[in-house]
Amino acid sequence: MGPETLQYTLLAEQLLEIAAKSGAEAAEVYQSKSVSRPVFFEANRLKQLESAQTEGTALRLWQNGCPGLAVAYGPVEPQELVNRALAISRLNQPEEIELGTSSKPNYPNVGEEVAVTQLVEWGKQAIAQVREAYPDVLVSAEWDSDIESTRLVNSYGLDCYYTDTTLSAFLAVEWIRGDDFLSVSDGQTQRDFLQPEKIVQQILQRLDWTQDNIAPPGGRVPILFTSKAADMLWSTVQAALNGKRVLEKASPWCDRLHRSVMSSALTIYQDPESGPFSCPFDDEGTPTIPLVFIQDGELQHFASDRTTGRLLGTGTTGNGFRPGMGSYPTPGLFNLLIQPGKYSLLDLIGQLDDGIIVDQMLGGGGSISGDFSINVDLGYRVKKGQAIGRVKDTMVAGNVYTALKQLVALGSDADWNGSCYTPSLILDGLSVTGRQ
Repeated sequence: MGPETLQYTLLAEQLLEIAAKSGAEAAEVYQSKSVSRPVFFEANRLKQLESAQTEGTALRLWQNGCPGLAVAYGPVEPQELVNRALAISRLNQPEEIELGTSSKPNYPNVGEEVAVTQLVEWGKQAIAQVREAYPDVLVSAEWDSDIESTRLVNSYGLDCYYTDTTLSAFLAVEWIRGDDFLSVSDGQTQRDFLQPEKIVQQILQRLDWTQDNIAPPGGRVPILFTSKAADMLWSTVQAALNGKRVLEKASPWCDRLHRSVMSSALTIYQDPESGPFSCPFDDEGTPTIPLVFIQDGELQHFASDRTTGRLLGTGTTGNGFRPGMGSYPTPGLFNLLIQPGKYSLLDLIGQLDDGIIVDQMLGGGGSISGDFSINVDLGYRVKKGQAIGRVKDTMVAGNVYTALKQLVALGSDADWNGSCYTPSLILDGLSVTGRQ
């Protein structure tokens, strides 16, 4: 352990000691430190190598029951940070102190770091493979190895720490054909390894489908969301599963516990040991647990932090996370997994007599109401089980909750899209409008 690391480690204990001497009856220190070494490619060539390191410290304390939160990045003067948190606490109303107690778990490090030379080699190979098939395209890419350490310690004896390494790759292809501009992108996030050839094959398949521009169908037709696009649907589901939205009566599922809310073919869960977004404890120090939110279409649980779980009468599910360093813990998900079906992507396409594939979209997804209207950035027309060309100037609209009750088929091609592990799927009940 070097002197800088030792100083950073001792800072938490210093802050707790100074906070207690300054009159705080309870305090908590959250520390996050990351080191990343991204490799950038632009216009088919290596552009630059970077090395970035960030570290942040958040102090949360209570004086006379009133909470105060102060954040610092980089070097920290402990007394100054305590004084800032105390000043904030004087502006707030008293609240119940929700802190974990007496836990010092030793979590193993997860993930394997990859050398920058390997990231560069992967990038060069991927670009060469794309341009071998399509010499006229311009390829940009970013490959990264990120090491992040998290520590949470409080005055009640809690002390949690873990380090994880995440590898990521992103490939974007630009193809200019006269007045027609096409952008196709894909990526991958893993713990121990990346599969450049898989990303390349997905890119090449999309380019093959875009040889011609085809008018979209109109009205209500089946929509195939690829695993890359399906995350739009699950972001709405995550909001509906949020215990805080249930307390606010904002979730449409607040009175649907143990009742059917979507197709019986869908099972949705979280797994603290699965994939690149695994997580041993939440930002309140509660160990995370495997939890099935929806079983065969039936709602089983909501995600809760300590405060929300107490108010709901269910207790915490280990889902108290900070949206940012300067935020209080609130219900959130570390990962969300949709149990895959049995059909490959090509099998799903083969089931469509007339419909479209949505692969990339512009704009955000639906709100908590479920209503959405998206512009298709990259989509394809399907006729008689074959993708016959790209659709442009096309919009898809509908309601997420309604559509998930009208699931036609579920793919076996699940992949990580951010922290969501989702397969492709075909939904009915959505409308398509576009320029004929």
